[in-house]
Amino acid sequence: MVTLLVATNSDPASVNPASALLAMPGWQPATSLQEIKSFSNQQVRLLLHDKSIVVEDDLDQRWEAATGEVVDEVIFFSKHTAVSNRPALTIHPIGVPHLREGDVPPQGGKPGWAAPPDPRMGPWLRLLKKIGQSHNLVPEFEITLEATHHGPLTSKPTMFIEIGSTEEYWKRQDAAQVVALLVWEGLGLGGGGSVGNWSSANDKRRVLLGIGGGHYAPRHMDVVLKDGVWVSHLLSGYSLPMEDPSQTKTDKNTKDIGGTWKQSIKASYEATKSAFPGGEIVAHLDHKSFKSWQKNAITGYLGELNIKIGKPNDFY
Repeated sequence: MVTLLVATNSDPASVNPASALLAMPGWQPATSLQEIKSFSNQQVRLLLHDKSIVVEDDLDQRWEAATGEVVDEVIFFSKHTAVSNRPALTIHPIGVPHLREGDVPPQGGKPGWAAPPDPRMGPWLRLLKKIGQSHNLVPEFEITLEATHHGPLTSKPTMFIEIGSTEEYWKRQDAAQVVALLVWEGLGLGGGGSVGNWSSANDKRRVLLGIGGGHYAPRHMDVVLKDGVWVSHLLSGYSLPMEDPSQTKTDKNTKDIGGTWKQSIKASYEATKSAFPGGEIVAHLDHKSFKSWQKNAITGYLGELNIKIGKPNDFY
């Protein structure tokens, strides 16, 4: 089982962490995948290509077909953009589960799809904060989760690690070094134990499925920063399109609220089950982000899927 790390030369916030990681001991050139260079270190493979980070689909399957090695997870390095331009280091799952068939995803993926979320996200967010603080990047850089969004297509547990939010910060070598250290320590390449390995965790642990709120999921973040919390997909409001029944003459008390919100929840739930075998997936709602008819519809649908709704202290 190998971990794939993926970076692109076209993005300084992607190639700089990869270069910082490759400067650490143990790396050797490995089998190239078509025009994609690759490097090997223990059970980790680093792939470096020249395209946009969101367009090289199915790298996990392509690597398996080319090498015979089974891919356990895929971790991408990328830049982050934000209207605020605030410096940030972010971690997030990927997918566009809310898009309808026929829609063209603006940043890769395919409509209705959510990648299995990498179980390391919660433990690595906490480790990232620790490393960022020890290297004096905090509080200048915000350490945060982002909601589920964009591609590329993968079928193995996946996460993005990003540096934001402007070109000045994308090129920051100290930020690249912190991301490289996160991966080095998190995967145990330095000789210590890896961090966030679900297969070595206890069965039946609760896994947070975040529903509602903004892109940076502050209410979900408050929970995930607590030790021992596992996190999966985070569906912000824009990933839960719901048609207002007052505009469509639909009965607010029925289960017939239009929009792709059900599709989005179900796809994310199914992907989470595959990534956390034996785990108990529990929804955590940002209640204040919903109108009453929205919350009623969502809680009703979660009941249909037999997904429990948890309070913050249910996860730690």
